[in-house]
Amino acid sequence: MCELGSGGVSLVSMAMRTLGTFGVRTSCLSYLFIHYALLVAYVARSSNIITNSLGIPIWESATLFSLAFGGVCYFGSQRLIGAVNGVLVVGILASFTSLVVVASGNLQWSSLLEANFAAAPQSIPIIALSFVYQNVVPVLCTNLEGDLSKVRTAIVAGTAIPLALFLVWDGVILGTLPDLAGSSTVSDPLELLRSSNGIVGPIVEAFSFLAIATSYIGFVLGISDFLADLLKLPSGQNKPLPYVLTLFPPLVLSLLDPEIFFKALDFAGTYGVLVLFGVFPAAMSWSERYSDELEAPVPPIVPGGKFTLSAVMGGALLVIVPELIKDVMQLQGLH
Repeated sequence: MCELGSGGVSLVSMAMRTLGTFGVRTSCLSYLFIHYALLVAYVARSSNIITNSLGIPIWESATLFSLAFGGVCYFGSQRLIGAVNGVLVVGILASFTSLVVVASGNLQWSSLLEANFAAAPQSIPIIALSFVYQNVVPVLCTNLEGDLSKVRTAIVAGTAIPLALFLVWDGVILGTLPDLAGSSTVSDPLELLRSSNGIVGPIVEAFSFLAIATSYIGFVLGISDFLADLLKLPSGQNKPLPYVLTLFPPLVLSLLDPEIFFKALDFAGTYGVLVLFGVFPAAMSWSERYSDELEAPVPPIVPGGKFTLSAVMGGALLVIVPELIKDVMQLQGLH
């Protein structure tokens, strides 16, 4: 930010500085892929919830959701967006608490001792996807004026709170649904929970909608800022083109395939998140720290040196490569 004299620093700017043209192109493709895949998933799921609640056609639900929350991002000030997000988060916590209290009435502690470690690697893309906030870190750094202490607090607390909620929620699911670990079929645990407890259904819908809405706002802000940087538009000005390019394609794709939610999540987690937010940040940091051509503007913030960076890149590649091989074999099987 200091070097460029601008607050609008995105992954494109960082990749160009550290990895050159190839890095920019790869990061752009990965960034667009993950964001559009997730926005498609969010619009598809939210439109299903609205249609089930209001009984309106799916295209009206998808359009209403996109225009409502996209409009908040485009027309709203930072204070308004923060206020809307705050209300949504309060709703999430309230519905989550209700959900846990109602669902935990049938909790069987013995079920929590069951395990299927062979299935664990398949969950890594979704786990990585669940903690994606790196797309808004450039915006966060701008809003906090580069204050390292505040940025670190926001990232650590912003990761710890969802982690605690995930652990509680996973405990409720695994403890309430018997034989889930030993099942050979892939099922949606929320559907199983709905069928076992009629009160849970409306609470799940409310929780899902609120959680998707907060994520949607964050991703719209992130990708519109990214596109503005990509299109070389002046920073600090809300131009309509980045928002049109952000909101319209996911809306169309979600209407073409309303059942795309889980497929989009899986592909985004494997090929989007782990490339863009696993391999790339470590590669950019490596170049920033150890390249002879670059002089690091700040001291290393995360300890561990080359070992930490290698572990991050290697861990991401250990998930990506087997998944890529599996998907290629499935495609060959289809032909």
